[in-house]
Amino acid sequence: MDLRLTGRHALVCGASQGLGRATAFELAELGASVTLLSRSADALAALAAELPARQPGQTHSHVVADMLDTDALAATVGEVIGDHAVHVLVNNSGGPPPGPLWNAEPEAFLTAYRQHVIAAQVLTQACLPGMREARYGRIVNIISTSVKEPIPNLGVSNTTRAAMAGWAKTLASEVAPDGITVNNVLPGYTRTPRLQSLVDASVKAGRTREEVERGLLASVPAARFAEPSEVAALIAFLASPAAGYINGTSIAVDGGRTRGLS
Repeated sequence: MDLRLTGRHALVCGASQGLGRATAFELAELGASVTLLSRSADALAALAAELPARQPGQTHSHVVADMLDTDALAATVGEVIGDHAVHVLVNNSGGPPPGPLWNAEPEAFLTAYRQHVIAAQVLTQACLPGMREARYGRIVNIISTSVKEPIPNLGVSNTTRAAMAGWAKTLASEVAPDGITVNNVLPGYTRTPRLQSLVDASVKAGRTREEVERGLLASVPAARFAEPSEVAALIAFLASPAAGYINGTSIAVDGGRTRGLS
């Protein structure tokens, strides 16, 4: 099985913590040069220094950008690609705050859509020319199992994630003839700051942390939370040559929590 990414350049968004950070390590282990992107300059600089670089020419770097600032994001990524074409793009951004759908403000939808769908579109448009020239491209979107089963009290997030899934499925058909794949990874309950924030919100509502975590795990056949590295392993596989015929899919990494067959 060919998992090698030697000579490839990966751009990982939301790389300063959680799934983005874990993904950066997995891609670097496979030989990719990794550019890290998030708003946290200090965290990115420290991470870039930690990533393994064992292959000839393998180097790691970081850029600071805000997914909500579309113009600045486009300019920043344009500078990155001007130095080195991107072959692997990992779209990843923080989820919208929890809350029911019925009382969500319209502005919340606009913000979430810009942070996820518009940001992914801007990044993809910047990276596609290099992918097409190389006849190798991997676009992996970290979304949520809510694209298969909406999650209670995540109204804006459920709506936005579904939009991302539709965007990805459409794009997958358009770019496949160029040797480019587009896939979605759907994390379940994973030990990340995002899970921590959701648990904290429930604790503030009057439940104990133990009660909240037991309630979440009651729906997970594996009876535990995932580690970020377990989700990152799938992302790295989808980025590899071995996954060249996997396209337009949404794959859950959730310990069996999602009950649907599709």
